[in-house]
This record gives sequence, C-alpha cells and structure tokens, in this order.
Amino acid sequence: MPITSYLDTSPVLADGVYLHDSAQVIGDVQIGQNSSVWCNAVLRGDVNRIVIGACSNIQDFAMGHVSHKNPAKPEGSALIIGNYVTIAHSVILHGCTVGDQCLIGMGSIVMDDVVIQERVMVGAGSLVTPGKILESGYLYLGRPAIQARALNPEELAHLKYSAEHYVRIKDNYLGRKLK
Repeated sequence: MPITSYLDTSPVLADGVYLHDSAQVIGDVQIGQNSSVWCNAVLRGDVNRIVIGACSNIQDFAMGHVSHKNPAKPEGSALIIGNYVTIAHSVILHGCTVGDQCLIGMGSIVMDDVVIQERVMVGAGSLVTPGKILESGYLYLGRPAIQARALNPEELAHLKYSAEHYVRIKDNYLGRKLK
C-alpha cells in the first residue's frame, strides 16, 4: 500500500490523484487534484509537511523530504510544490519551495530553504544549494546551479505542457476518458 500514516497524521489526496503501487506517501502529505506520484517515488512527510498543488507530477525514483522543527528553526523546512510542476526522474527535493509551472530536471538535487519562483526550469543533474532563490523565467544549470539564461517563449509554454501531459498519462492509468 503506497499510503502510510505517521503517528496521528495521514496523507490527504484530492480527487483524481494517481499513486503508482510502488510509490510511498507517508505522514503529513497533501496532494492536489489531478496530480500523480510515479514508480518508486517517495514523499516522506514525517517530521514536517509536504504540500503538492494541482496537476503536478512526481516522477519515478524522485524523493521528497523535509527538515524537522527545532529551537533554532521553529518552522523547520516543509516541502511545498505548486501547480503544474514537473519533478523529473530521480530528483531529490528537501525542505524547499517550488513555484507554479516549474520543471526540475532529471537527477537534480534541491536543498533546504531554496525558493524556486514560478516558471523556472532547472536543468538535469543540477544542485541547488541551501537558501538559494531562483528567479522566475530562467534556466538554471550546474553544480552548484547558476542562472544560465532567460527561458524563451517555447520553453515557457513547455513548462505547463509537460505537467498537462502527465495529467493525460495518469488519466490513462486511472481509466478516465480524455477530454
């Protein structure tokens, strides 16, 4: 079963969410309408919360976790993912915020207290170091990730398209007719 409670907190899934049987969703996790969590992905909201917006996808082997609340940091670091976000294969997200219509490329790592504003693309294999703010409308690349260039209109349109494509795929898995 891909859904597990932690202490007295259980995941909450909105309508139309798809969880692959091999995924693990644990604890204080909220997943928005029409989002999907794919093969062997893990969302572990045990010591803080994870919130995923609508129409977002967490692809195969991705891992989302959080940092606990403590005296030095009373709120800890929750993981917040916006609407129409694509989290590609093998991405690690830890206690960060990802805005709407972003794409985090395969194998990237995004560390605690990073804020990725809306409409950002993080290139495959990038490392976003703790506390960094990625500005809207740009491509970021590297280890550590740096601002490479502004996204062109086609790339900006692709951000939402990518998420919508995964909504169509998850609907196929759920046996829903496409509109």
